[in-house]
Amino acid sequence: MLRSMRQKRVTTTGGGEDPRVAELRAAVSRLRRELAGHPAEFADRGIAEDELASLDAMAAGGAPEVRRLRRSLLLIAGSIGSVSALANGLTGVRKAVELFGEPPRGEA
Repeated sequence: MLRSMRQKRVTTTGGGEDPRVAELRAAVSRLRRELAGHPAEFADRGIAEDELASLDAMAAGGAPEVRRLRRSLLLIAGSIGSVSALANGLTGVRKAVELFGEPPRGEA
């Protein structure tokens, strides 16, 4: 049921931009701001910043590949997963990536 609600939300807007893309861009932007404002340095911060930039570029291109979205999400989660102050922002990005559904079989 939840999946069908998401699909309905995706298809009911009449604007030019795919609402999933808009959601992804907003979530990425929020997490980038949170990461930029986080005072502590940690070893994989650069990886998180690079992958967030990659997600933003994919979203800006229109219809990102689910497999690439999920790969970037895993790299971001692995690099900032232990920083509890960024957990809400990371959850937002994960939920936005999930709006695109599962990758086709054999591409996971």
